[in-house]
Amino acid sequence: MVLLSVSCDSFVDVELPKSQLTGSSVFLESNTANAAMVNIYAGIRDQGILSGTSLGISHNLGVYTDELTFYGASSYAAFYFFNNALLPSNIYVTNYWNAAYSQIYAANAVYEGVDASTALSTQDVQRLKGEALFVRALLHFYLVNLYGDIPYVTTTDYQINSSVPRLPSGEIYGYIISDLQQAIVLLPEEYYGMGRVRPNRYAAAALLARAYLYNHQWAEAAELASSVINYSALYSDEMNLQHTFLKDSPETIWQLSPAMEGRNTDEAATFTLLAAPPATVALTNELVNAFSPEDARKAAWIGQVTDGNSIWYYSAKYRQAATEAASSEYSIVFRLPEQYLIRAEARALHGDFTGALEDLDHIRHKAGLAGSPATDLPDILQEILTQRRLELFTEYGHRFFDLKRTGQLETALQGIKPGWDPTDSLFPLPETELLANPNLLPQNPGY
Repeated sequence: MVLLSVSCDSFVDVELPKSQLTGSSVFLESNTANAAMVNIYAGIRDQGILSGTSLGISHNLGVYTDELTFYGASSYAAFYFFNNALLPSNIYVTNYWNAAYSQIYAANAVYEGVDASTALSTQDVQRLKGEALFVRALLHFYLVNLYGDIPYVTTTDYQINSSVPRLPSGEIYGYIISDLQQAIVLLPEEYYGMGRVRPNRYAAAALLARAYLYNHQWAEAAELASSVINYSALYSDEMNLQHTFLKDSPETIWQLSPAMEGRNTDEAATFTLLAAPPATVALTNELVNAFSPEDARKAAWIGQVTDGNSIWYYSAKYRQAATEAASSEYSIVFRLPEQYLIRAEARALHGDFTGALEDLDHIRHKAGLAGSPATDLPDILQEILTQRRLELFTEYGHRFFDLKRTGQLETALQGIKPGWDPTDSLFPLPETELLANPNLLPQNPGY
């Protein structure tokens, strides 16, 4: 893991980062090249946007929207997200930006290193380049949805990166899609190594389906989601909802493994309530009440604690916070039900109501619900949004992104969130980055 210890605080540093990734020795052997890539996944798991801790977006976008209520003190990061009190100087806003771009820098370093290597096999070169492109696209996807117009960084050249400009969001999606199209060609169908922790071709396809959906490319989104859904050699429904988030679930498309065998996810420790009242967060009553009594997901994925007078609810998707003899839960970033919901929405918007209802009912039936009564496009789309809320809660900010991209963010949050303003649909750009690189100006509206 030392191979990727990048010393730069930000991707705009003007001096060359002191990292062994800048040398070619890392890419002389498959083991060290793979270690460099594995360390990027460890960084994604432990810090920044996709961390399962209380500093990651599964937690903080939960309190930013209507998934989680915050009960803690002002010393917690979530205080600023819950109260919509983010400022350009906020350390957590800056951390998301810098951690993501540092991880992007590392992915670019791996891509450049293996591309130049004459020692690695063709198979290793292609796979590692595909993984690096997948990571680069993944992180830019979250950055553009959090900050709006951003730079798309594709090099380790510090002189270029120190003055890189922001690009319109539409161009960012073009680069994301291009990177993922290349990744699909380069990555193998089967997973490399044990488990599903190294992205394969279908992990890239799952992200590309999401990117197409967000970019209003309905036919392409449906096609890519279908490519994942139809690959039954790897993916199938997990009918026991208690097993959905176990590490060997057949619904898992890509996951992040714990730091060592026997440990489990940070999400379990972050969301599980051990006593009442909550010290930090609990699920909102609005979310809990959105589940109908017959919805099996409510019993399987929501826990509760009481002090004898009141009840508080928590996300119980991950249950194993303690160390075990062998890890039983990994952090799942992409899973099969999202692909059904992507395809349902894409089909509906492309005019295929029958196909959309089939996918929607697939999700409903698995949860123990009857088929959807929706009969027209507005009803179908609203039911898809509802099912996304119930299926994907506390998973990497889906609720925030769904409300924003469907134009319902202000309607859903105005009046129920303290300090909510329409400009809160974007985070502020970090003040330190604007000072270091004026090409990132102007600041996002409202800040």
